[in-house]
Amino acid sequence: MVSMSEVLNKTALSDQDKGWLRSLVNEWHLLADTSFSDLILWVPGPDDNIFWAAAQVRPTTGPTALEDEVVGEEINYDPEHLVTTAYLSRAICETSENQLHAGIPVDVWAIPIVRDGHCIGVVERHTNQMGVRAPGALEDSYLETADVLSDMLWRGEFPVDPPSDPTLSPKVGDGVITAMPSGVITYASPNAISAYRHFGHPADLEGEEMRQLTTSLASGLSEVGQSFGSDLSGRDVGELEVENERAALRIRVVPMTVEGQPAGVLYLVRDMTELRQRDRQLVTKDATIREIHHRVKNNLQTVAALLRLQSRRMDSEEAKGALKDAMSRVAAIAVVHEILSQAFDEEVVFDDVADRILRMVGDVSASSGRVVARRTGSFGLVPADAATSLSLVMTELCQNAVEHGLHSSSGTVEVYPHREGPQLFVDVLDEGEGLPDDFDMTNTNSLGLSIVQTLVSDLGGSFLLSSRADGHQGTRARVELPLTRRSPQ
Repeated sequence: MVSMSEVLNKTALSDQDKGWLRSLVNEWHLLADTSFSDLILWVPGPDDNIFWAAAQVRPTTGPTALEDEVVGEEINYDPEHLVTTAYLSRAICETSENQLHAGIPVDVWAIPIVRDGHCIGVVERHTNQMGVRAPGALEDSYLETADVLSDMLWRGEFPVDPPSDPTLSPKVGDGVITAMPSGVITYASPNAISAYRHFGHPADLEGEEMRQLTTSLASGLSEVGQSFGSDLSGRDVGELEVENERAALRIRVVPMTVEGQPAGVLYLVRDMTELRQRDRQLVTKDATIREIHHRVKNNLQTVAALLRLQSRRMDSEEAKGALKDAMSRVAAIAVVHEILSQAFDEEVVFDDVADRILRMVGDVSASSGRVVARRTGSFGLVPADAATSLSLVMTELCQNAVEHGLHSSSGTVEVYPHREGPQLFVDVLDEGEGLPDDFDMTNTNSLGLSIVQTLVSDLGGSFLLSSRADGHQGTRARVELPLTRRSPQ
């Protein structure tokens, strides 16, 4: 599939002209939907006798006239082609001879795009006459609007600025209101009428003054751009949201001109009520989940404190060690919930979690001497559903390095994380004596190593424990995890 950028890069158009054409493609859904037509943007080749199709759009209000994608196709040295005629004449050309395209009668317009005295492209309009809608107020209003927009396009007054937001801005299908330059409504589509009835206006809209009507219904205005009154006046392009206790509307204002003179105002109206209700529900749920993580963190810290108090009352060194290990595991899980309570996202910046765990290891793991635990490299973003398991794996490996590698005395534990695509590699190194020659990880009774093996296996990763092979004495624990975001079960 050829992209618009690839086609534009073959032309001799300036960066400003290319930017104008991209802006046009962002807005030309207005013309396609009001004219019930497919649109093709043709741009000139180096010698003005070749044209390339740079973009294409189909109407959402009627049947397509072009079944196939044409982006990347060419018009070669055809002086009788409507696009060539429009380009050379700098005038809008049309045919109503119902030319057949794939057996479908189609009317074609060619609108030259003239900027600063030169033509930078041609928009070709294809209207499927077989699927023409029965004449009515909506069809007549839409076609009148399309004629005005075509004239504005020809004169370089369309697309308008500021541009619309592809995700939020209203479209023709959401609701259309046309008004005289004074703001008196001349037509409202059924969807626009429904939106305003939902907003609290029970009567028809024709004959009402748009600014006065909307102001009388709105409360708690959420404004976008200029002041509320100025936005709805139709003098400038604008977009705003209005809301009351019944509904929320988003309105885009497009002034229309003919020969440079005001010809009316096009209002696009979108009922945002359901979307805003969902937004509020999401905000509430997000706050609730954050509060849950905060409370879980507090409860885990309380459990860790109780374990610490209990260990101080123990006479058995083995019991003290078991409670200390349990305290470290609980504290590691609490760190993850603390991070999630601050920013509840689908992914966690795990470097923050790792650094807090390393500080805890340095503080509590060594019974004598001083342990320095440090990180070199970055974990990157870790899926939230894997963060707790990874934090426990780090805690166990670091504690194991201190207790068994350094024999709970002074030394350094180094953690080296790095990413290769979706794969995360973590090396935990100590500078102890290394593993005995007869060490067999499958035949060990270490609870910590069993926890690590289970957690890593659950994450779909692998775990290896070996003596260091980098010229230094000590042990290396390597964990490899595929950290792609997992779908909920």
